[in-house]
Amino acid sequence: MLTALDRKHTVAPEGYSRWLIPPAALAVHLCIGQAYATSVYKNSFIAHFDASQTAIGIIFSIAIVMLGLSAAVGGTWVEANGPRKAMFVSACFWATGFLVAALGIGTEQLWLVYLGYGVIGGIGLGIGYISPVSTLIKWFPDRPGLATGLAIMGFGGGALIASPASRQLLSLYDDDYDPNVASSVADGRALVLLFVTLGIAYFLIMMLGVANIRVPAPGWRPAGWDPSTIKDKPLVTAANVSAANAIRTRAFWFLWVVLFCNVTAGIGILEQASPMIQDFFRTDGVSTVSVAAAGGFVGVLSLFNMAGRFVWSSTSDLAGRKPIYLLYLGVGMIMYLLLALIGDAATALFVVLAGVILSFYGGGFATVPAYLRDLFGTYQVGAIHGRLLTAWSAAGIAGPLIINGFLDAQGKPGSLTADAYRPALFTMVGVLAIGFIANLLIRPVPPRYHQQPGAKATPEKEAAA
Repeated sequence: MLTALDRKHTVAPEGYSRWLIPPAALAVHLCIGQAYATSVYKNSFIAHFDASQTAIGIIFSIAIVMLGLSAAVGGTWVEANGPRKAMFVSACFWATGFLVAALGIGTEQLWLVYLGYGVIGGIGLGIGYISPVSTLIKWFPDRPGLATGLAIMGFGGGALIASPASRQLLSLYDDDYDPNVASSVADGRALVLLFVTLGIAYFLIMMLGVANIRVPAPGWRPAGWDPSTIKDKPLVTAANVSAANAIRTRAFWFLWVVLFCNVTAGIGILEQASPMIQDFFRTDGVSTVSVAAAGGFVGVLSLFNMAGRFVWSSTSDLAGRKPIYLLYLGVGMIMYLLLALIGDAATALFVVLAGVILSFYGGGFATVPAYLRDLFGTYQVGAIHGRLLTAWSAAGIAGPLIINGFLDAQGKPGSLTADAYRPALFTMVGVLAIGFIANLLIRPVPPRYHQQPGAKATPEKEAAA
């Protein structure tokens, strides 16, 4: 039965519509995008384990680290075995991570949550994230930004579903939990049942994507598309670069810095989103923003995150990848300055500023596969993408540590104000400035790194790399 997962059984028949591929990718990305909804139950975790914000934030950081590492290590395997097998493996790891984390919650062993959601679930995140991306680029060589935006917007929108669903499930499993009361936290039993429910539900949904994903037949191209037209665009190559050669180029490492900076600046706020909006509008120890409204804010950020992944990545097909990243990083610096200086003036202003920042954050993720395709071609672009996602791993540590480190020094959860966040926000401005400079330094890949016609990188060379 497992042979049905092999690449040779997933080649699309003649006449197969490429527009059926994005929904299959969305089935996976919407599920693993739950990682962005962790702030909804963060305070419940802090109370249940009697731990600091940093200790609980590490759960999210470990998951993102494992995402990048598993994507880097497994990228070549994903390319060789095809998206169906990769998506199935992702679903198994992702669901198992929830169940192991549930065991850790039930036994009050935080290290089991680190192992389950962080390590095991993080592996599922990495494999699931890259598994449909290279397939989409091969189905949409004429519009790679649109294609990757269609799928990766699902990852950004995952919290849009998971955030309200988690609140409702917690209130169902714990009669004393009130999502409308700021001081209310769910008990351990409710958290265990939440994680078991999510693990089972996500596995079943991801199987829909596994069943429907297809790869194009060798030599397939969209009707009426001429590959020679890409030669006229700056920074776009008609050649191919192997994953082993890609990591030897300056362009790869400058882009690594760009992604790291863009993600670091966004991920710290995203992980802290629900408590952050309550803290920004706290007077005399009481926040004017309810827990339910804060949960709604997480959902709004997910909308901006999701929309940015589609809108900005699609725009990059017209404007170019380099100019669109200058927008993400340059305007992002302005947004962070405004958030730090006047973000507490009005709730609507805070939501708009944070929303624009998260749209750039999401757009950066959706645009980077197309940026890689422009620089390195379609050959092994999935494996190259996996290696680049180690920047996400590093940012997954740096972003939350910067935010949580400053906050832990300022006071306890539930007593913080906007002043506590300003040092971290100013730090993020500097991080974005570094990324802005790195993007300016990206140049076309020199011909000596191009794959020669008829040559293939051997598995041994890939393993050595």
